[in-house]
Amino acid sequence: MATAEKKRAKSHLSGWFFGLLGVCALVFAVFHFGDLASFGAMLRRAQPLWLVAAAALQAVTYTSVSLGWKLVLDKAGSPLPLSRLVPVALSKLFADAMIPAAGMGGNILLVDRLVKLGVPRGAAVAALLVSMIGYYVAFAFFALVMLLLLWLHGKATPLLAGVVTTFLLVALAIPSLALWLRRRGSHPLSPFLEHLLVVRSLLHVVGEAPAKLLADKALILGVGGCNAAIFLVDAATLQACLFALGHPTGYSTSFIAMLGASILAALAPIPMGLGSFEAGSTGMLSLLGVPVPAALAGTLLLRGFTLWLPLLPGIILMRGSSRHRRHHRQTPPPKAE
Repeated sequence: MATAEKKRAKSHLSGWFFGLLGVCALVFAVFHFGDLASFGAMLRRAQPLWLVAAAALQAVTYTSVSLGWKLVLDKAGSPLPLSRLVPVALSKLFADAMIPAAGMGGNILLVDRLVKLGVPRGAAVAALLVSMIGYYVAFAFFALVMLLLLWLHGKATPLLAGVVTTFLLVALAIPSLALWLRRRGSHPLSPFLEHLLVVRSLLHVVGEAPAKLLADKALILGVGGCNAAIFLVDAATLQACLFALGHPTGYSTSFIAMLGASILAALAPIPMGLGSFEAGSTGMLSLLGVPVPAALAGTLLLRGFTLWLPLLPGIILMRGSSRHRRHHRQTPPPKAE
């Protein structure tokens, strides 16, 4: 057990190392070949109103993901108000970033937090699985849209088509795996599958979800729409960041860059997509005519709004939840009269 934990820790640290290395290489390349003075000047001249707009757009994404969970919980007969679900979304982002676990770290936290809010475990697991299926359905659909837009721009190279195809296989495999494991129930798996981290993570929760919720196509479509809104708003956030830097771009350009970067980050085994997302977004924007210094600055601003800024409330919420659990464990039960 100790050896396995050391291997996981080593893998996690190596992921961070290569991610940071990727960021350093990207920044070095821009500083070496780009105009360092103009890069710094763009950041200093960023227009505050566009930055406020970017922050407001990101608030919409947390409402959208929480609304997707709410649809499932309402259908399961365990409704919760959005005001109680949005903090869970922030905590989940922090857990996803700090404990990737093949993408399952935040998902396990989601089930735990919903149960603590009084949701039956089966309904909480259903919220997780339906949300996961809706997310990958929306992601796969927009990946195809991105490829179509690249073709319209005359930039759909065989390499990009191959990357999108690879991602589509992954995007279809994960929800299909969850549904397949749900149908198998308690039947044993092959030793090879049981050793896959994502399979082990899913096995811990997938069997507890009510089958009727996972088969509700209208529900999956509604949750998929909530997740689709997140991708659209993230693209608008990137566009607002570029406007703030004085480099207005069309929405399709921002959409292609954001989706391309998200695909690259999803395929790269690096925590938070560190380095891979930045390189993908900067490369796509540059491919579509945005100057490299502006592309990097806009991407870093986007990451600030989508990743780094929300980590602070995520840490606070996680610590508050941990203190509550410790207090609950330390409080002695009342004595019987």
